[in-house]
Parts: sequence; C-alpha cells; structure tokens
Amino acid sequence: MRPVDLVVRFEWVAAAAVAIVFYAMSGVSWWLFALLILAPDLSMLGYLAGPRVGAVAYNALHILIAPLVLGIAGVLLAGPITTAVALIWIAHIAIDRALGYGLKLPTCFQDTHLGRIGRERADTP
Repeated sequence: MRPVDLVVRFEWVAAAAVAIVFYAMSGVSWWLFALLILAPDLSMLGYLAGPRVGAVAYNALHILIAPLVLGIAGVLLAGPITTAVALIWIAHIAIDRALGYGLKLPTCFQDTHLGRIGRERADTP
C-alpha cells in the first residue's frame, strides 16, 4: 500500500472517531448506534437487480452529502435523534472508507473509486 493511501485511510479513521465522540456527547442510547451502524449496507440489496442498480443504491447511502444535511438539520432544529442518526451514518461511511471500501462502479461490487476490493491496486509497487 502506498504511503498516500495510508494517510487517506488514517483521515477516515479520524473522521469515524470524531463522529463517534460527538455521538457519545449527544447522550443518545448506544442501542440506537448498534441498531443503525450497519443500516446503510442494506443498500447492497440493490445488487439483486444487477450491478448498475446496485451501485446506484449503494452509492446513494454511502456519500457524505445526505448525512451531513441530516446532521445540520438536526442541529438547527434541535433534533437530538436526527443528529445522532446522522453521526451514526457518517461513522459508517468513514469506517467503510478506512477499510478501503469506496463508492461502487457499475461494473461489479468489487470495483470502487478507491480501487478493486480484495487485491492490491495495480499501481502499487
């Protein structure tokens, strides 16, 4: 793995840690965290309709825009549960990225914007 890849993964570990710390500060039950941490992965069911539909469904729940908007709405509207759900969602995305799981390409589940899952990148020395 290239040094720049390690730096990027470390950045995502830091993002996950920040989301989890903010969640802890929210005072919302850890049961909610446990219940929802893997919820975005239900989008993988889209792959039952083929790789193109699967990639769209997966990517829709694995980009940061939606949870960031949800989190801002939760803060502005004083909705602690809304904010907590957004933090769980952000933590999920950040953990995925730290593990090397990127946004999916329409070719197959293993092809991501970070490279192919399951083997080293071709440009790795």
